[in-house]
Amino acid sequence: MTADFTGRRMLVTGGAKGIGKAAASRFLAGGAQVACLDMDEAALAELEPGFVALNADVTDTASVETAIAEAAARMGGLDGVVNSAGVDLQSSLEDMTDAAWERLIAVNLTGPMKVCRAAVPFLRVAGGGTIVNVSSGAGLQPLKFRSAYSASKAGLQMFSKSLAMELAEAGIRVNAVCPGAVETPLFRSSIAEGETGDAQLDAVRARYALARIADPDEIAAGIAFLSSAEASYVTGVALAVDGGRTFH
Repeated sequence: MTADFTGRRMLVTGGAKGIGKAAASRFLAGGAQVACLDMDEAALAELEPGFVALNADVTDTASVETAIAEAAARMGGLDGVVNSAGVDLQSSLEDMTDAAWERLIAVNLTGPMKVCRAAVPFLRVAGGGTIVNVSSGAGLQPLKFRSAYSASKAGLQMFSKSLAMELAEAGIRVNAVCPGAVETPLFRSSIAEGETGDAQLDAVRARYALARIADPDEIAAGIAFLSSAEASYVTGVALAVDGGRTFH
């Protein structure tokens, strides 16, 4: 069942692939206008008709502000934002470079801040709206050799909660979704090929009560709920959609 987003104007970062694309597709199917922001121009070109496709780098302030202003102009405003753009990093502390740490924080934590900062004035004009930030189960229960990633995602949850307090009086709800392992290009990029990869996948599945890897649309369902009228009394939560890893 697809929630009703008729008349809504939604913006999704990382919207050309993975979880972002699945969320954008749900919004479009529910009757919304949807702007997909992504830095992968080839993936943007492959989006089905109906999306507003905009090339943007969430780490670049000017790029973010230009893209969000264009999205609002083309859709007649903004009613909702989903921050799904993100990167991963596996590294021990001793092997981690300053550049690797800084890039991950720039994309996963500073990027959503820049997007929200640029989008909130449009949400205020609309009389309220929703923000959903895609965090991770690794921000609830950390993973070995993911110190930077876990820190960025835990930070994104606290950013979301604080922003929920700040924007409540404007009628803007802010929540976070915390996925577990999801079958996306980002996830696959961290898995080796052949028998080694099979062993890695088995180890990943063993972390989860449901013993499987999620489909992007399963995470998108949580994003859609938090963005919908059905969640009108929900703000400041970090919703685990993780197959039970954080309690298993």
